[in-house]
Amino acid sequence: PLSSDMSISDNVRTFAIKERPLSFTGEDFDIVEITSGNEEDFVRVRGAMLHLPGKDKMRVSSCATGEKCVVMDRVLIAATPSYDLYRTSDGVKIGWMEKKLISFMDTFDVYMEGKGGFGVTGLFKPDPAYRIEGDFLDRNFSFKNQEGKVVARANMDCWVQLDMMNHYQVQVADGMDAMLVLACVCCIDEEFDEEHQKRREGS
Repeated sequence: PLSSDMSISDNVRTFAIKERPLSFTGEDFDIVEITSGNEEDFVRVRGAMLHLPGKDKMRVSSCATGEKCVVMDRVLIAATPSYDLYRTSDGVKIGWMEKKLISFMDTFDVYMEGKGGFGVTGLFKPDPAYRIEGDFLDRNFSFKNQEGKVVARANMDCWVQLDMMNHYQVQVADGMDAMLVLACVCCIDEEFDEEHQKRREGS
């Protein structure tokens, strides 16, 4: 898991992801756990000021301790949008998420290190541990494991959404890595925000 203390639970958990409307990076989120019906501060996600190789990262920190838990490092030279996922407690890359290159619908795959295959492209790529698919335009999508079981769902949390302050509600199944799910949702949000921005600039 990405965090030994915060990732895994024996119970279904629900989170709210709130994108900060005032942000110098455009990639800042506050995440609270709402499983109990109350908002409990969980983690903060902060983006990078510079979108340069080795600098374009989002970092996840515990609200309770302030310690960094996860780093999502955007791969700037890639065929499709991709992020490497690092566990900060030991600096180990635990996997990566990438947008599927050929698909009838928008799909993201999550791969775990050490799960077979070698290299990261073509025939040598390992099978994805999780597939993320759904209606990304309306920000309503699910995570499925290799058996096709839904292990997490994310959907918009209010009627009106703006790219500068999207809000999500995320439900994570028992035994699923909640930190992995939350990290991927934040990355996906940023990718589609950028796509929307490019379309506006091109119109």
